[in-house]
Amino acid sequence: MLDSIIGTELTLSAFLICTAVSLALGIGLALVSRFRARSSQSFAVTLAVLPMAVQVVILLVNGNIGAGVAVAGAFSLVRFRSAPGTAREITALFLAMAIGLACGMGYCALAVLATVVTCAVFLLQKEPAPTPSERDIRVTVPENLDYSDLFTDLFEIHTSAYQLMQVKTVNMGSLFSLQYRVRLKDPKTEKQLLDAMRCRNGNLEISCGLPAVRKQEDV
Repeated sequence: MLDSIIGTELTLSAFLICTAVSLALGIGLALVSRFRARSSQSFAVTLAVLPMAVQVVILLVNGNIGAGVAVAGAFSLVRFRSAPGTAREITALFLAMAIGLACGMGYCALAVLATVVTCAVFLLQKEPAPTPSERDIRVTVPENLDYSDLFTDLFEIHTSAYQLMQVKTVNMGSLFSLQYRVRLKDPKTEKQLLDAMRCRNGNLEISCGLPAVRKQEDV
């Protein structure tokens, strides 16, 4: 298990074995990452293909002084994600690259063992899904309003829990955009809450929806 299948020279059979193992493990990792978790199809495709891509790069530069540069470049792929991702997804990306590195150096059995153990841990976990009563509310208010307690009484009436998640300035600093996460006492009162908030913010823009599932299409 701890021996490399690559000898002093790379052969076609060793290349095909490494490629088949890395691709199979990548597909398995992609399937596990989508099981009981919110994950996009493009992210799954990335996990399936990434081990094979890294493995081919390592095979091509194996035994060369440029191997260190290639490894650093492979791991720097993570920084091109426009969304930071959850801890689970970042772990899956690093595991995909580790699979490629192991297969590229010929340690296919070791790559299989590491993938099986990590996937077993993934299967024991489950990402919490938002409850039907949770909402993300974005509301725009004028800069001259004190937003700290502007909607407190409304939230106490219509919600069982609320939290101010983010504040940012918009329109050259003349407006504030507030993001709240609330848990409605009754989802049927959503319109009543939004109508009351419109009266407070001067009928400026308000958006309401389920807690956002982070977009992974740009992986």
